[in-house]
Amino acid sequence: MTPRTILITGAGSGFGRGAAVELAARGHSVLATTESQAQADELATAHPELTTLKLDVTSSDDVDTAADLGVEVLINNAGMGVMAPMTTVPMEKVRAIFEVNVFGMVAMTQAVVPGMIERGWGRIINVSSVAGKLASPLTSPYCMTKHAVEAYTISLRGELALHGIDVCKVNPGPYNTGFNDRMVDGITEHIAAGDEATHAANRTIRELVLTDQLDPADVVNALADLAEADETPLETLLPEGIGELLQAAIDAGN
Repeated sequence: MTPRTILITGAGSGFGRGAAVELAARGHSVLATTESQAQADELATAHPELTTLKLDVTSSDDVDTAADLGVEVLINNAGMGVMAPMTTVPMEKVRAIFEVNVFGMVAMTQAVVPGMIERGWGRIINVSSVAGKLASPLTSPYCMTKHAVEAYTISLRGELALHGIDVCKVNPGPYNTGFNDRMVDGITEHIAAGDEATHAANRTIRELVLTDQLDPADVVNALADLAEADETPLETLLPEGIGELLQAAIDAGN
């Protein structure tokens, strides 16, 4: 197929890094962006086939640079993980996770859409999560942002279809990128030492999220396939079959 210019946020690790490498191997021009210059330098050294760029999605100056890069496909992958009891999590952490996971995604989209409209085609792939479908105790800060991504993607898909621009999302489950481990490890600092009930709930969440995590290659390949597809579905739930499990959990909670 014709090579495309693809910008990926949060490409320093995890799904973003994997997708950048995979898409470059398929012959595309990949702009692999990272939160820090140190990450960009490391990525450039490890993968010289990529064009690397420091682009912090919470920095308006960084985001503005994306408007002039000729982006045909934007993969909004940059993400921050915060899990904690909502009664004790510092508000600065709640605001910070919304800045990255929601407002940064919106800002990046607004930066590249005018160019897509001008050329009459484009694609935006938002990385959501199964956490956008469900919520449970201690997961609310992260789940709230991913629920917002769900609504944003659905609305944006309808709006931009009018301009020939395709919008879709990927909802990964528990994949072994290290992201889940860091997020779950941070819960304990927000639970009081004597709050045994919440510590017990934390142990349950830890087991559910971290047990039998999956190979991230599944998500990497799905992102690459969506970037190349003629048409996309609104939603790609991973792993295969998790949609039925999610629906059963939703039904059980009603």
